[in-house]
Amino acid sequence: MPAPQPRPAISAMARYQPNLNPPARGRIIRLSANEGALGPSPAAIRALEEVTSRLHHYPEEDPSALADAIAAQLGLDAQRMVFGCGSDELILALCLAYLSPGDEAIHTEYGFIMYPVSIRVAGGEPVVAPDSGYRVDVDAILERVTPRTRMVFLANPNNPTGSYIGRGELERLHRGLPEDVLLVIDAAYAEYVSRNDYASGADLVENSENVVMLRTFSKIYALAGLRLGWAYAPQVAANAMHVVKQPFGANRAAVAAGIAAVNDHEFRRRSVAHNETWQPWTAQRLAGLGLTVLPSVTNFLMVRFPDEPGRTAAEAGPWLEQRGVLVRGMAGYGAPDFLRMSIGTETEMQAVVESIAEFLSA
Repeated sequence: MPAPQPRPAISAMARYQPNLNPPARGRIIRLSANEGALGPSPAAIRALEEVTSRLHHYPEEDPSALADAIAAQLGLDAQRMVFGCGSDELILALCLAYLSPGDEAIHTEYGFIMYPVSIRVAGGEPVVAPDSGYRVDVDAILERVTPRTRMVFLANPNNPTGSYIGRGELERLHRGLPEDVLLVIDAAYAEYVSRNDYASGADLVENSENVVMLRTFSKIYALAGLRLGWAYAPQVAANAMHVVKQPFGANRAAVAAGIAAVNDHEFRRRSVAHNETWQPWTAQRLAGLGLTVLPSVTNFLMVRFPDEPGRTAAEAGPWLEQRGVLVRGMAGYGAPDFLRMSIGTETEMQAVVESIAEFLSA
């Protein structure tokens, strides 16, 4: 008997495969998922311990205490926030809410891979805007807007390249879009950026009806295992996300840890300071080995390896993995000459540079 079959668009898609499970035993240096180098805040860990006696209760659908903590920290309106199981859930919710079959959604050439995945799951058609020198090209995005365009996804700072566009370019992009096109600004790495011309997009949300900003607790707050993300959105978009996303997407443990993490200002400062020390240190050491390191304002680096047998990125990735060092290959992003690595502890980064030097000289 023939088995039920999924939609053709789903059958044609490949499952997302993070590189998190190494074959090696012993020391594991996991730099493949842009996780927080210092682990979670001690205050967040204590909050998790305290919430265990209440895990049999459903969480709030709208965690107001968490919204208030974020609002106080960032000067935002708590009523505009929507929480979910990581920002991935919110990306999919936006696609399900705004895309009908045949609608188009634009994403950049080296943007986060979950944008085209979610667009296709919702029945839409992804449209790629080419980057310029591995940087977002606003003109390329605007040139691809058609009457079928419903959404534009922009990671700023961008994953996996680590680059960003400044406030002026972000505002120019917004001005150039039709009012009925939703601009989704994914600012997952905003807390790491110290550039004066950077803008997360929150002010655009507050002054327009067609912008949504996404944020996460997986990066600076190092709570990736709890899957907690949030959106800052106009009321119409917030209502639409609530309709299509799962209820209780932000679980009770994640909310408790999130509140504690937001209020632990010293831990956040230490995390930023650590990254500002070891990200440029790593970039300089890798450049000194003859590798090309893209400029980054984030907690990760995208590194180009030589196009020489025995020294390529395709060979370096498995070589490092066998030695317990996990990095992310970029072939799935259309950049097979690159590996992406996040910033770990001081000891880890020193070991990684030594391992790459050994690979290149083998």
